[in-house]
Amino acid sequence: MLKNYKHIIWDWNGTVLNDLDLCVDVANNLFSKKNVPTLTVEKYKSIFTLPVKNYYIAAGFDFEKESFEVVGKEWMDEYEERKYECQLHEGLIDVLEKIKFLEIEQSLLSAYKQDNLREMADKFNLTKYFSNIVGLDNIYAASKVELVKELMKTIGNGHGEALMIGDTTHDFEVANEIGADCILVAGGHQNLDTLNKTGVKVYNTIRELLGAI
Repeated sequence: MLKNYKHIIWDWNGTVLNDLDLCVDVANNLFSKKNVPTLTVEKYKSIFTLPVKNYYIAAGFDFEKESFEVVGKEWMDEYEERKYECQLHEGLIDVLEKIKFLEIEQSLLSAYKQDNLREMADKFNLTKYFSNIVGLDNIYAASKVELVKELMKTIGNGHGEALMIGDTTHDFEVANEIGADCILVAGGHQNLDTLNKTGVKVYNTIRELLGAI
């Protein structure tokens, strides 16, 4: 039960922000220009992973022939232009409000660039829910492991006290790094089969979390 934790750490992309369709569309626009096969949403969710460079390789990029940094920037440039086409996941605010009512501290953790993350959290009026908003200092979505270790210096012990909520196996790995428990949601960037391999509780939607509080 979520009410048993002292701190809940939320992933951003795919968990809080419903940006799956946008990410697939931006990727396919890029892939078409690079002569890489485009993806269905189902295919995308079956190969997406972090570091994001590994996902590009799985999609068909050869980074011996072109620069990952250039490809990553092209993707991010279009994403940034279109990011407010996205909405929060249905039911998210209800979950955040209920957790806030229980006086459980919440943080936002993301492989998204810090400045952009805070800007979007402000735009969606979310900053009132989060004691900490933590992102990367670059656009290349490598890992959240070092970020979460720094976060734990602020919020304290993860063992039995902290819960990570995410949408990828990387979020599970991040939780393991700090001894936190983990819940995954299949409405984001990886499919149910992939998430179930972690062995943790997987929900189909964010709204279902209301029943877990």
